[in-house]
Amino acid sequence: MEAVIFTPHMALAYGVILVALVLYMRERVPMELTSLGVVAAFMILFHLFPVAGSDGVNLLDATRLLEGFANPALVTVLALLIIGEGLVRTGILDRASQIIFRVGRRSLLSIGLVLIVVATVSGFLNNIPVVVIFIPIMQALADRLRQPTGGLMMPLSFAAILGGMTTLIGSSTNLLVSSALVEAGEAPFAFFDFTVPGLVMAGVGLVYVIGVVPRILPHREGPITPSAEGAGRQFIAQITVSENSALVGTGPVAGIFPNMPAMTLRMIQRGNEIMLPPFEDVVIQPGDSIVVAATRKTLTEVLTGDPGLLGAGDEARLPGNQTLAEAMVTPSSRLIGQTLGEAHFPDAHHCAVLGIRRRSRMIRAQLADIHVEAGDVLLVLGRSADVRMLRSDPEVLLMEWSATDLPTPYYGARAMLIFLGVIACAASGLLPIAVAAVCGAGLMVATGVLSIREATHALDRRIIMMIGTALAMGAALQETGGAAFLAHVLIAVMGDAGPVAVLSAFFLLVALLSNVISTKACAVLFTPIAVDLGRSLGVDPVAFAVAVVFAANCSFASPFGYQTNLLVMTPGQYRFTDFIRAGTPLIFIVWLTFSFFAPWYFGIS
Repeated sequence: MEAVIFTPHMALAYGVILVALVLYMRERVPMELTSLGVVAAFMILFHLFPVAGSDGVNLLDATRLLEGFANPALVTVLALLIIGEGLVRTGILDRASQIIFRVGRRSLLSIGLVLIVVATVSGFLNNIPVVVIFIPIMQALADRLRQPTGGLMMPLSFAAILGGMTTLIGSSTNLLVSSALVEAGEAPFAFFDFTVPGLVMAGVGLVYVIGVVPRILPHREGPITPSAEGAGRQFIAQITVSENSALVGTGPVAGIFPNMPAMTLRMIQRGNEIMLPPFEDVVIQPGDSIVVAATRKTLTEVLTGDPGLLGAGDEARLPGNQTLAEAMVTPSSRLIGQTLGEAHFPDAHHCAVLGIRRRSRMIRAQLADIHVEAGDVLLVLGRSADVRMLRSDPEVLLMEWSATDLPTPYYGARAMLIFLGVIACAASGLLPIAVAAVCGAGLMVATGVLSIREATHALDRRIIMMIGTALAMGAALQETGGAAFLAHVLIAVMGDAGPVAVLSAFFLLVALLSNVISTKACAVLFTPIAVDLGRSLGVDPVAFAVAVVFAANCSFASPFGYQTNLLVMTPGQYRFTDFIRAGTPLIFIVWLTFSFFAPWYFGIS
């Protein structure tokens, strides 16, 4: 192997990257500011000390260093975030997770089932919204099985990370490696290029995650439990049963309907007939009006989970983006003394009143017949703009913290069709993944699934800055020869070891570093090194690039290595050492699995 000489340009590149990695790890400076500073430092240094190519042109001018911000990998990641937001906003993932919960909630096997589903979904969607959706499901599952919540939160994050290893779009890390391959002069990955070894890694890892991790994690009491949420403040709400509701033909058991758990039934009105507890031999019929006492969370879940149930005013709702919020009646409000029906609140404010909460006593009456008192809290539902207009209404005080955007099931079918179309086009090769993702994101907005505001809200500025900066780092390593130098050093350290040993050692090095620095930075920094290693050893560089894909995703031993780990820290009541305890063995399990399987799969001897 020809020796690679260390140059001053390499020293400049290594120096900036080292400072950047220290700042990323310490997190004293916002990540966006660190990323911007790194790009600025590169542009200044390589303008003053240019890296001249064979034709005398600076290989690291501003255009080259800023290319990462227009890189197809970054555009694809952002488009996929918008598509994932569309699925979340329409409640597709939430409804699917609730079905899984109902199917397996009485068995310990349901934990394994949910984690397998999480891993599968994470192969096609960004991991972050998947974990966000499944956190309350895992909390409810832990409560029902009488297990500590902390035993399930970390497995949830690990399952999402493992699932993200299986396809090109499973993780932004995978897309970055593919893009860095192109920068290094190699062909990019196809959609399923590393799915087979990815499934092997994920399968072996899930065995450990499902069978071992819940047993070795400490059992701490979390601050958030389903029972605590269910014991929150309750609203009086009126629900109308339509013909296609799952409640039709059912009767209450001990005053509670099976399809409406965590609710207290207070009254049923059928035409002019009023039925009060106990509701013996009562069978729900279409058109029945039910008055219940329930928490806001329960009301939201029931009304969004059964399209055949209508809250008061729902019949006037149009398809669109709906916001749920709480508004308190002010002491000087003209609503005081009037019933909700007399006040014509929905007509005046374009917001439906789903429920009312009163501190002094519980009410047994239809919602429209309740006389409003000062201090009453109204649970209102309307378009986001209409709810925001309540800020300037002197009759009520909008509680800003309570505003929550609701899923829009009306658009669920088209959101799913768009998502499946993107996957089909990318997987079949009909369209490049970047083109398919951008078209899918555009359709999410064009068809009304998302508004422009919601689409832009899905974009994470940290991801934009981190990916653009990581690609600039990779370009600096590539053009200065820093990647080739590190490959030379690694081969020299390994001595006469063959390609299999070098591949295994390289994987372990990247896997360990992915828990210290950003997984995205690992992906871009080590891909050019992987290509040079493969070329130097006379081995297909794809095998080493796939090693970067899997190793950079092995951020199991640190809460800072991957964002899903941070998401589960609070609900799981984890400490930093908990990730080291449960995640370190998983790193070595994945490493050993790769070391035995990859050489055979890629034909390396």
